[in-house]
Amino acid sequence: MYRVNDTTAIIQTLDFFPPVVDDAYAFGAITAANAMSDVYAMGGQVIFALNLAAWRDDLPLELLSEIFRGGADKVAEAGAAIAGGHTITDKEPKYGLSVTGIVHPDRVITKGGARVGDVLVLTKPLGSGLITTAAKNGVASDAHLQNAIEWMARLNRGAAQAMQEIGIRCATDITGYGLLGHAYEIAHASNVALTFRADALPLLDGAREYARQQMIPGGAGRNKLYLDDKIELTRALDDDLLEIFFDPQTSGGLLIAVAETKLDALARALKSRQIEYWVVGETAGIRDQGSGVRIVIR
Repeated sequence: MYRVNDTTAIIQTLDFFPPVVDDAYAFGAITAANAMSDVYAMGGQVIFALNLAAWRDDLPLELLSEIFRGGADKVAEAGAAIAGGHTITDKEPKYGLSVTGIVHPDRVITKGGARVGDVLVLTKPLGSGLITTAAKNGVASDAHLQNAIEWMARLNRGAAQAMQEIGIRCATDITGYGLLGHAYEIAHASNVALTFRADALPLLDGAREYARQQMIPGGAGRNKLYLDDKIELTRALDDDLLEIFFDPQTSGGLLIAVAETKLDALARALKSRQIEYWVVGETAGIRDQGSGVRIVIR
């Protein structure tokens, strides 16, 4: 973020990756929604974006055009525009955006704004990594995959507007580090502990089924290694449910820390924009400052 003056700060972010689904248009839309999500997590407004693409010489350019079309339509839905971009030749196709957004410097939403007693709210269900991995292995049902695509392509714009409306100061988007990895960023930056209620997690249709089938993305293992000494389980969980906590998400929802006194106002602001939400936990003080544990699952 770069402060321009007393009323405007620029948020600059960039994200790109290989295809997560076979449908070119859907891949473009999902990737664009994912790239813009960092702006929304900070309470910002997207104003324009630049395409970034890598393409193989032996792949039809019509597919690349569909990817660009999906991205452009999603950026237009955000009220912004594609202002240009750059494409290179590469062995593996990739697509993403460099996104420019703006926010008032005094209304920036950060990972360090959580306070003891806050309620944790999540705005999209979890499990996209499991479902797209199952799809790559040819075992995901069409219905499960299509539902996941629709969720991944949803913008976090309405949630960002709702947060600004009621003065939220802490949030993050849930992407590759999974729910717990991004939650730990909040816990560390805010010097609080986060408690999650496992039975309250919203799950994409099919996610637990594919976890039982061991359709585990590679990123989940890296997330587990990083978080190994940072989590406390207060009860035994089924392995398939535990996998959901570590599952790397593509274009996931926002995890919002909201004061309990503002929860009803946030709920109304989200509902007025047709944004679904789930209360998944709360924040607490750190019991042992010498311990690395900052996440509790119960």
